[in-house]
Amino acid sequence: MRSHPRRVLLIAVLTVAPAVAAAMLLLWRGDFSQKVQWTATLFIALALLVGLGTLHDRVVRPLQTLSNVLAALREGDYSLRARGAAAEDSLGLVYLEANALADTLRGQRLGALEATTLLRAVMAEIDAAVFAFDNDGSLRLVNRGGERLLGQPAERLLGRGADTLGLAECLRGDTPRVLERGGPPASRWELRRSTFRQDGRPHQLVLLTDVSRTLQTEERQAWQRLIRVLSHEINNSLAPIRSLAGSLRKILDRGGPEAPGDLQQGLEIIGQRADSLGRFLAAYARLARLPRPVRRPMPVEPWVRRVAALETRVAVKVEPGPDLTLVADGDQLDQLLINLIRNASDAVAETGGGVRVTWHAAGAGVEVVVEDDGPGIVDTANLFVPFYTTKPAGSGVGLALSRQIADAHGGRIKLENRKDARGCLARLWLPLE
Repeated sequence: MRSHPRRVLLIAVLTVAPAVAAAMLLLWRGDFSQKVQWTATLFIALALLVGLGTLHDRVVRPLQTLSNVLAALREGDYSLRARGAAAEDSLGLVYLEANALADTLRGQRLGALEATTLLRAVMAEIDAAVFAFDNDGSLRLVNRGGERLLGQPAERLLGRGADTLGLAECLRGDTPRVLERGGPPASRWELRRSTFRQDGRPHQLVLLTDVSRTLQTEERQAWQRLIRVLSHEINNSLAPIRSLAGSLRKILDRGGPEAPGDLQQGLEIIGQRADSLGRFLAAYARLARLPRPVRRPMPVEPWVRRVAALETRVAVKVEPGPDLTLVADGDQLDQLLINLIRNASDAVAETGGGVRVTWHAAGAGVEVVVEDDGPGIVDTANLFVPFYTTKPAGSGVGLALSRQIADAHGGRIKLENRKDARGCLARLWLPLE
């Protein structure tokens, strides 16, 4: 700061020096009395000192004012303002911009404080446990839910490593997933993890949500549905078997020439019912034991054309789409598309018409569309309910299995009636990556 005012004063001195030197030369060599010479010399010197002092004040004070404003901004004090801000003056324009910067920073700081206060309030009130770890695996942030989960206050948790807190597994593996902690009985927690940067350093945000009660309710409901379905199907088979067993016992007690034929007929019916019950249980086991997909690159067009050619009852028309490639389990997707095309073929077998298959890009994935000219969907609420079917010879497994395969690939299935004509549209969306 001192070198700049000195340079300004030096420039001012050098600017007025020739005029002062000329004036002094004329004054002292001219025909003036000594009193006039000394009086004029003192006046010139005094005027020069006053001018230089005023110039120094005009240079230093604005810089000091601006420096004080910037220092206050650096310290987080946005209340200090520079006076004399005016757009018509160059120095006033600098003051004006400095004041505007202070107003902007003040507004941003208030917004950040409000957002931080809201975030802390939300984190404190939610039931989920929230943790933030730095790149070294040390805990930098924890909410009340995290304190309750670990059973310690934040003051004793912050700065400790994930290994010592028993949370190392939360920083590894895929998410979302369910973890078991504590016990007995063990609680189940849904783990979600994301990354963010603070002060230029990467951090990991870990969210643990207690899903034990929710999963227990869902499991109980699933078991109840399973027991209802199994009881219904097993009773449907056991009732005629029990009746036939009683009839066969009476035939054996009665005897007679017609007994062998009646016995054979009754045993055949019992065998048929046993086979039917065995097929039902096998279908249920098939739904319960679907393996995880083994993903490989799979071009869409050859897959659609290959599966469409398997249907021999009706001619399935394949309408070409874009050249796309999935990374998926080809065997499982074959079964999925076979089920959709088979359902469409069953529908047009009743009413006539055709079946068409096409595909197109949809967002970050591909949508395969199976269209038929059948009677359409009557009951949309139970489409994907296992073992629910409207077909006389149907098993009610196909669509449920298809949805399970689509879910395992991160996709979805939607069935709807056509709007332009009679028939149904089956839409299968699968992610490309």
